[in-house]
Amino acid sequence: MSTSYRDVSVASTAAAHDVASPSTPGSRPGASRDTRSSVFGGVRRNRQPLPPMTPGRGIIVWALTTVCLLAAWFLLYVFALTPLAEARSQSILYGTFREQLALQVAPLGGAVKPGVPVALINAPGLDITDVVVVEGTAAGDLMAGPGHRRDTVLPGQRGVSVLYGRAAMFNGPFAGIATAKPGAVITVTTGQGVFTYVVTDVRHARDAFPQPLQSGEGRLTLATAQGSGRLGAWNPTGVVYLDAKLNGVALPYPPGRPAVVPTAETALQGDPSSLLPLTLSLPLLIGALVFMVWARSRWGGWQAWLVVLPLVLAAMWAVSQAAVQLLPNLV
Repeated sequence: MSTSYRDVSVASTAAAHDVASPSTPGSRPGASRDTRSSVFGGVRRNRQPLPPMTPGRGIIVWALTTVCLLAAWFLLYVFALTPLAEARSQSILYGTFREQLALQVAPLGGAVKPGVPVALINAPGLDITDVVVVEGTAAGDLMAGPGHRRDTVLPGQRGVSVLYGRAAMFNGPFAGIATAKPGAVITVTTGQGVFTYVVTDVRHARDAFPQPLQSGEGRLTLATAQGSGRLGAWNPTGVVYLDAKLNGVALPYPPGRPAVVPTAETALQGDPSSLLPLTLSLPLLIGALVFMVWARSRWGGWQAWLVVLPLVLAAMWAVSQAAVQLLPNLV
């Protein structure tokens, strides 16, 4: 019985396939590569596709991811970006105050607009070098540097001059006053001249007040937050004060300063007026995030990031700047 050329070709092809792909013991010939034993002895199985994400689950995942990213951004802003913001503000204020001193137009007291530079303080023993003091002690004022409490006289004048400064955020300019030693020298420059103070005491909220001043004397009091432990400045339990006595005769002060200050300008208080900018900036952030989602679905990943990322960062900066003012002003 003769065999056709077609049958011989088919048989030869099948034999060649069996030689090229030998089957393993226990497996049937012609089994697919995915179900054969691997070189490690395991059995490869076909991967089942993941079930599609429901809209509800997608919204939850997106919301949780957004909250985590916002929390990470806020920590980055507090720990890394606030020192940069304070350094920039100090650089601008230093140039402005030097110009005012040169032109003899620096404020001398009385009714001074909050945020205006009024003094320059140096205290090598307290790690304070050429730090500009602004008028006002609200949380927003202390973002630029130490602030002068508006119901007290300016440094160098008769009476007690009180300066507030942060202990942690925005470079923590007054972080070292709790460890100051009596006898340390503080130099303050104002529109009336250069004044030298000598530290007399470091006290806390329950300690006794210093002795009343005699006629023609002046005192400088620095205040900041203090807590327990290495991170006590971030969780303050009270206020620490540094008192320094003026060397020489104090100068008279002009009239016009306020008799009292709002609660937001007292120690360890937040500024509720920042709720308005926070309320206005939050919708901008939400709108920027929604626009990001829409842009990714229409334009693609990198195109959306390129266009929308600056808007998101600007909105997040505005939200963080307003939210941090709700925290205690001396932190």
